[in-house]
Amino acid sequence: MAKDLNIALVRVDGRLIHGQILEAWVPFINARCIIVVNDKVAADPFLETVMKMAVPSDVDVIISSVDDFIQHYKYSHGSGKKTIVLFSCIADACEAFKRGFRFDRLNIGNVHNNDYKVCCSSSVFLCDNEITILEDLLKETGVFVELQVVPKGRPVNIREALKDYWPKK
Repeated sequence: MAKDLNIALVRVDGRLIHGQILEAWVPFINARCIIVVNDKVAADPFLETVMKMAVPSDVDVIISSVDDFIQHYKYSHGSGKKTIVLFSCIADACEAFKRGFRFDRLNIGNVHNNDYKVCCSSSVFLCDNEITILEDLLKETGVFVELQVVPKGRPVNIREALKDYWPKK
């Protein structure tokens, strides 16, 4: 099943599957599949069941650990079922990229960190480590990183959101 997936959105959202995904992003993209890439959910049958129960039956749900996703799922951009890939944290999304999962756009919707250094928006609070990981991703790739809660919201370039934090280069 996974080899015919058209990755339409790669998103970091600590809540994974929730109302904004189901009510805004799935219809906007016309997604027919959601892949949750999260070690904790993949290792917990109860959490996996709860996630799957929240999704309408006409949308496939795949739950995978980061390693399993990178090693076993084949994906493309532009053909097959439109798919949303959800990561709960920036580190996992960037690790997947580093290990071969390619995307040209990373959407950050909701990241809360108690040790945050920068409040980028009402739903994105980044710590030093997350900022460094994003900076490395931007330096080494052509990935565009945006902050956007819902499709109708204005996307904000991460460089703009962190302009006072990152020195001019």
